[in-house]
Amino acid sequence: MADRESCCSTQLIDGDGVFNVSGVENFMKEVKLAECGLSYAVVSIMGPQSSGKSTLLNNLFGTNFREMDAFKGRSQTTKGIWMARCNGIEPCTLVMDLEGTDGRERGEDDTAFEKQSALFALAVSDIVLINMWCHDIGREQAANKPLLKTVFQVMMRLFSPRKTTLLFVIRDKTRTPLENLEPVLREDIQKIWDSVPKPQAHKETPLSEFFNVEVVALSSYEEKEEQFREQVASLRQRFHHSIAPGGLAGDRRGVVPASGFSFSCQEIWKVIKENKDLDLPAHKVMVATVRCEEITDEKYASFSANEDWCQLEEAVQSGPVPGFGRKLSSLLGTCLSEYDAEAAFFDEGVRTAKQKQLQEKLFQLVLPAFQSALGHIRSGTLDKFKVTFEKALNGGEGFSEAARKCSEFCMVQFDEACADIVIEQANWDTSKVREKLLRDIDAHIAAVRATKISELTSLYEEKLKQALCGPVEALLDGANSDTWSSIRNLLRRETLSAVSGFSAALIGFDMDEETRQKMLKSLEDYARGLIEGKAKEEVGRVLIRMKDRFTMLFSHDADSMPRVWTGKEDIRSITKTARSASLKLLSVMAAIRLDDDDTDNIEKVLAVALVEPSPSSNGTRSMTVVDPLASSSWEEASNVYYGFSGYILRAFSILGTDLCASLCGGNSGQRQSTLSLKPLLHRHDVSYLLKTFKEASKRNNNWLPPPWAIAAMVILGFNEFMTLLRNPLYLGVIFVGYLLIKALWVQLDISGEFRNGALPAIISLSTKFVPTIMNLMKKLAEEGQNHAANNPQRTPSKNSYSDSQAVSSSASSNLTALDNGTEYEGPVKDE
Repeated sequence: MADRESCCSTQLIDGDGVFNVSGVENFMKEVKLAECGLSYAVVSIMGPQSSGKSTLLNNLFGTNFREMDAFKGRSQTTKGIWMARCNGIEPCTLVMDLEGTDGRERGEDDTAFEKQSALFALAVSDIVLINMWCHDIGREQAANKPLLKTVFQVMMRLFSPRKTTLLFVIRDKTRTPLENLEPVLREDIQKIWDSVPKPQAHKETPLSEFFNVEVVALSSYEEKEEQFREQVASLRQRFHHSIAPGGLAGDRRGVVPASGFSFSCQEIWKVIKENKDLDLPAHKVMVATVRCEEITDEKYASFSANEDWCQLEEAVQSGPVPGFGRKLSSLLGTCLSEYDAEAAFFDEGVRTAKQKQLQEKLFQLVLPAFQSALGHIRSGTLDKFKVTFEKALNGGEGFSEAARKCSEFCMVQFDEACADIVIEQANWDTSKVREKLLRDIDAHIAAVRATKISELTSLYEEKLKQALCGPVEALLDGANSDTWSSIRNLLRRETLSAVSGFSAALIGFDMDEETRQKMLKSLEDYARGLIEGKAKEEVGRVLIRMKDRFTMLFSHDADSMPRVWTGKEDIRSITKTARSASLKLLSVMAAIRLDDDDTDNIEKVLAVALVEPSPSSNGTRSMTVVDPLASSSWEEASNVYYGFSGYILRAFSILGTDLCASLCGGNSGQRQSTLSLKPLLHRHDVSYLLKTFKEASKRNNNWLPPPWAIAAMVILGFNEFMTLLRNPLYLGVIFVGYLLIKALWVQLDISGEFRNGALPAIISLSTKFVPTIMNLMKKLAEEGQNHAANNPQRTPSKNSYSDSQAVSSSASSNLTALDNGTEYEGPVKDE
């Protein structure tokens, strides 16, 4: 027999019907009932008061229930319901000792607690021991009859009762064999079952559907104690593995898991006390719901406080965590496994539903961490793509090919990284983040593509600008008949080169043909626009350039040497040549000739209008004659030019209004039909000629120094003069030096140079001095040789001075005529 001192027991319900919650909780912890799951059994005993129930349990299960002291008389020993754990019986077996029925302490009519405890025993127990006297078998008014009626009646209050094993223990067995007693007892039981009112659904239900009936007989404890103990020991063996198939409770139903036993008992007793019908299936679901919720809350709180999870959550906020998915899946799996282990024996539907709730709560808890990890992967992949893509482009790989390879490579890495953070239990979809990453990559490719194409465009535009602007400016500056032909050839050559290079560079961008052609056309238009812009820019300075060209040709000879005015020059021819050259510049600048050849007659029209003499009447020029420059259009160039009333306009608007008005001498706000460029050019010619001839006359006529200078030289230079008379050689040296200085003065145009300022004059003269000396020496040598060969010993004629005087007189007369307002005709005949 097991040691009764080590038995653990507690009062489950006291005599007043109060459920001992704290006592039961402590009892469960002490016996570690929660660890048993479904592997436990509950045995209860009911019977008349003082029938030896506690004695039987103590001897049968090794418990320490209080027993009646026979020497003090028969009285109530057990009050309420007590519970203890059996010693030495597997699986874990709990025994409940119920208060005896038919006790005088509660009175004859107070059977409420009796029925309540009986119903509680049927609802909770797997095996119910019914303790009865042997001599009551077969009697109509036996003490066991009210007990059996009570058991069967309360059973009807269970909507779906458990299949309970009723083990009838016949006490104080007589000589009558058990084989003869058992049929009589079963017959009595069947009569009682048949006589008990049943619900309509169970009118024809046999007793075997609700109960397994077993009968055992024991000798008298007082008279045959040894035999009694032997029989109890034999009966004890039947309780080993009682819940296994074939055991006393092998076909039990609706077992509550051990961890919910306390709560289940508490709720069952609460319903019984409220005198309500007890729905055991609903009660089972209710217990499972409450208990699974408790387990869910416990596991969620445990997971939230888990140190590994807290570290993982903190780490993922700052960057990617290697093995994130594996670690988190392990933590979640452990938590859910612990839940399954504790809730394994509760109702399956409730357990599964609560497990899903726990999963949802855990998923909500870990979702931000998962999203952070996914975000780190996405941003990291995008950054890596940018770096890889840039390296590929810098390595000379084609744009489209580099974009495709880098994109595919980074997406493969993204998929691998996503696989590393996947949580097995969640099965979250990462396709949306993947699509966003693809959009970000495409956007970056588009941005880089636009930047690269813009850089290429700027590069080739800059090449065109460098190749066109300088040469075009030079060509327009030296405007001649071949200017626009050269510009067109330059434009064609440079445009073809730039377009070819640009087209080859665009091949790597994998763009459609239409877009590529548009970009090439845009580059061609840019080149054309450069020339047009440069031409318009040069047109803004056309007046200055015309004046400079006229001045240059008028004041310099064919060798670009400053012209020395002697009075013998053909002023008309020089003026006409300079004017024609200026008009040539104007004709070149008057129209942009990029789409056609140079067969237009703009130069001829300008020459006729501005250079050839106009019809005159009474010696004056008419300002109302039909002037091609003043007409509303030029028939010769109607497809190019628009109205010329004081303006020279082309479809490209090459000459602006203000400039044309200034060229024509009119008001920019008015349009005069008879304006022309003649007055400007003639006024320019006359003023310049007057200035030039006045300077020449001054140089020729005012060759003597002032009188005071002559007197000073006579007085101060008397001694030197006498020295020269005594030694004529000095006079010859001085004369030669004078001639040399005069020649240098004329050739270097010293007076003209100093008109621009002293410092520029000194710099210019210093650069021309040596070449001029060499040129003079060369000419003197050539003249000496020629003179020696042709005219030996010929003296200079005295007519030189008279010729010089004649030139001066002629120039003076000519200037006088110009001052009087008459156009200079020159010494030669009109051409």
